[in-house]
Amino acid sequence: MGDDEYDVVIVGARCAGASLAIRLARAGVRVCLLDRARFPSDVPSTHGIQPAGVAILRDLGCFERLAARTDPIERATLVVDDARIEFEGATELLGAPMLNLRRGVLDAVLLEAAETAGAEVRTRAVVTGLCRDGGRVTGVVTPDGAVRARLVVGADGAGSTVARLVDAAKYCRTPAERVFLWSYFEGTEHPPGHVWLGRIGDHGYLASPTDGGAFLAVVAASRSRRDEVLADRPRAFAEGLRGWPELEAVVASGRRAGPLHTVPDRDGFFRPSAGPGWVLVGDAGHVKDPTPGQGISDALRQTTALAPVVVDGLGPGADLDEGLRRWWSWRDRDAWAMYWFARDLGADGPVPLLTQEVMLRVAADPRRREMLLKVLNHDLPPNGLITAPLALAALGGALLRRPGHRRRLLREARTAAVDELRHLRPPRAA
Repeated sequence: MGDDEYDVVIVGARCAGASLAIRLARAGVRVCLLDRARFPSDVPSTHGIQPAGVAILRDLGCFERLAARTDPIERATLVVDDARIEFEGATELLGAPMLNLRRGVLDAVLLEAAETAGAEVRTRAVVTGLCRDGGRVTGVVTPDGAVRARLVVGADGAGSTVARLVDAAKYCRTPAERVFLWSYFEGTEHPPGHVWLGRIGDHGYLASPTDGGAFLAVVAASRSRRDEVLADRPRAFAEGLRGWPELEAVVASGRRAGPLHTVPDRDGFFRPSAGPGWVLVGDAGHVKDPTPGQGISDALRQTTALAPVVVDGLGPGADLDEGLRRWWSWRDRDAWAMYWFARDLGADGPVPLLTQEVMLRVAADPRRREMLLKVLNHDLPPNGLITAPLALAALGGALLRRPGHRRRLLREARTAAVDELRHLRPPRAA
């Protein structure tokens, strides 16, 4: 077959690639969207789409179809050991509800919207190499021939083929610190439109209704117990649920539909995400700890910012590469604070005593509770909530309430202060 030519070829047709293709095709860009999978196709995912991401889905014209498949989530229960926070009215507070959808549903709806917008979609298409002209990427190689384009976008996930082929080495890596077990349940008695998030003792939790009337429950054990968890998954899952009796009762009211799954070990990282003729978006360029469920909304945020850069950069006389470098720098700044916040939320072991004290103070203050919701929605940086005065007040209160743990508390405070200084700003994009 002869070579095909486009303005942009996107490798990876899931939420990052498909959402970018929608925007580019609507702007008149000739787009070819490739994916090795045959859709609908599921992948391991936290499923949760924060309200910020849902607002983008509405802008893309996909919200109504997706909301018809599951209960939009307006209420949340967040528990961190003894601190309990109830949220009501997500749409009123944040402008949109949360959605929880299996990727086989979400990605298929976005892919159809991309095709409707005018993108050429090729599934079961494997990329085996890149076309180059000197040092510039000018397309991709597939078994059916080359697909040439002025820009190649890697939207093909954490194990990105495009990232490997352009030698985009990871930086600022953080190790996976939890083992996630999850499954779906049918016939559960649960309040509609409600999500549960928790860190209790050694376990983390995420649970909510999802599409098809199913209920998703996730239990995350510390990485140090990995061998024990994988040796007997049902026992580890049941043990974890016992740590949150309220959630255990919801799960016990139904029956498990399908096996217990584990999420593959996934280190956090950033990758260089722009170069001559190429760019990486979504998990191909950046992955954070999945505990706060930010990945889908991150991808949608990134493609919303990237699309106009590409459209402008393809115009006459424009410097596409410089625009992509600026976008990469923005991506790192946008993700940086949440990256470390997510790392702390998903850290191995019990919740630090100082964090427990901070969360008790947040739970007792309506204004701070709303601020926490905005942090989780990426509307407010974490240090907008966890300020120096709050941290100092929490430390003082904890020292008074826990006199037997003063050394531990001071050590936690010192570690937190050092981390805050080390993580003030991301490294400069090359």
